[in-house]
Amino acid sequence: MEWSDRIGRRIRLRDLHIVMAVAEAGGMARAAQKLAISHPVVSKTVSDLEQTLKVKLFDRTTQGVELTEYGHALLNCGVNVFEEMRQGLKQIEFLIDPTSGELAIGCPEIMNASMIPAIAERLLQQHPRVQLRVVHADMGLAQYGPLRERKVELLIGRLPEPFTENDLIFERLIQEPFVAVAGANSQWVRRRRIGLADLMEESWVLPPHDSAPGSIISGIFATSGLRSPRPAIATLSVQLTTTLVATGKFVGILPNSVAQFSSRRTGLKILPVKIPATQYAIAILTLKNRTPGPLAQQFIEHARGVARSVSA
Repeated sequence: MEWSDRIGRRIRLRDLHIVMAVAEAGGMARAAQKLAISHPVVSKTVSDLEQTLKVKLFDRTTQGVELTEYGHALLNCGVNVFEEMRQGLKQIEFLIDPTSGELAIGCPEIMNASMIPAIAERLLQQHPRVQLRVVHADMGLAQYGPLRERKVELLIGRLPEPFTENDLIFERLIQEPFVAVAGANSQWVRRRRIGLADLMEESWVLPPHDSAPGSIISGIFATSGLRSPRPAIATLSVQLTTTLVATGKFVGILPNSVAQFSSRRTGLKILPVKIPATQYAIAILTLKNRTPGPLAQQFIEHARGVARSVSA
């Protein structure tokens, strides 16, 4: 297929946009309404593309249209083309004004209680007019959709191990331990030596045992030769956990970075308890073969700096 004769001169970005709209709407009439153009224009565009490529892009059904395998291939191409254009425009905007722009990232709630505020503070101090949009996505639960669908430029959170996603690449920021925590006015804060067994009768705030973080923490107790305590409050909410523990009436176990950053905001204290070596890896995920935009690169650089401060 000759590019100059068959493609370069005859397929326009507008054509790809119309094909994407038809695929998304599931019908030409609905796509025409969404694009605010006439139905015949949409129909002719699709027909001309099919004649140019000499393949059928859509199967017509009583319910509307469905992409053929050729249509799927073209749609993937269109998604990549428009994504590269968006990235290019972001690069231009950044070159014109490095202090502004928009960056979308995905992370779980636990990151909002640890590293994200510190990273955001550094980023916005350097780029005060940037809008940082944070989307919920839990890497630990394999919620990679927002990244693959290009709704976010990167994901940051707990790295599942083993990591087997061939279309994604990761950069491990920090490999951190878990720590026991209590409120600043807790009786345990004044103790210099505490064993995990000493805390067994306390009121615990822990993730449910049947959750991913709950199973990790249950493993910590098991390695210590202890049965995981029945939590007074079982929750996956980090905000609720840190708020309750900060009252001094409860104890908990958190990743080190969460405990460190929460201690500055809520008055948590890390207890001198020896926790069995259970590593919690935080990483950044990006799409393979997709260069992060300039603001994403700045975010990653600040994330590295914050991770180093936690490790220190």
